Amino acid sequence: MFKILVVEDDLDLQQLFCKTLMRNNYQPISADCAADALRILESENIDLIISDVMMPGMNGFDFTRQLRESGFDQPVLIITAKGDILDKQCGFLAGADDYMVKPIDINEMLFRITALLRRARSVSEQKLTFGNTILEYNTLTVTDENGSQLLPQKEFQLLYKLLSYPGHIFTRQQILDDIWGTADYVDPHTLDVHISRLRERFRNNKDFEIVTIRGLGYRVMKK
Repeated sequence: MFKILVVEDDLDLQQLFCKTLMRNNYQPISADCAADALRILESENIDLIISDVMMPGMNGFDFTRQLRESGFDQPVLIITAKGDILDKQCGFLAGADDYMVKPIDINEMLFRITALLRRARSVSEQKLTFGNTILEYNTLTVTDENGSQLLPQKEFQLLYKLLSYPGHIFTRQQILDDIWGTADYVDPHTLDVHISRLRERFRNNKDFEIVTIRGLGYRVMKK
């Protein structure tokens, strides 16, 4: 079960986040401020942090920056009432992985948490085997019966994501958010181009095929 640290001084909001996370099979741990959160991190292995910005003592941006400087590399989701572009820039420059502006759509928060954890898991696992096809994250190479190929980073991440969940349908927006992130606008046509390139590269692969689900997105199927 993933452990999620909720750093929020608004107790009503803190309780809402924690109850929602528990209902969705996460293990929430709460902190009222950055100082409390840092103490918790000394004894707990945390998979993701949700942090407010305006808190007593250290603010969320400085908290995130300190986490990154100390080597904490798990996802950080900033949630705040400060929604202008300069504030978002501060959050991402501090090391945040994603940013949401209050009032929060709780379902959207869960979607983003799922995407962030999936991306972090893909990075940490480093290697994926699918039939006779092997993906190695450190080198961005894919090896199958036809030999080895070095892929551009986004193509590799896209294929890794699809092969990690065979049969699962990913919407176009889920893929764009997970692979390209939510910080900048990405032309949706970019995804089509990457899918086409992957299909061409692996047209002779005997393990999988990338299937278009019209009106929804894509999934990988075993051949």
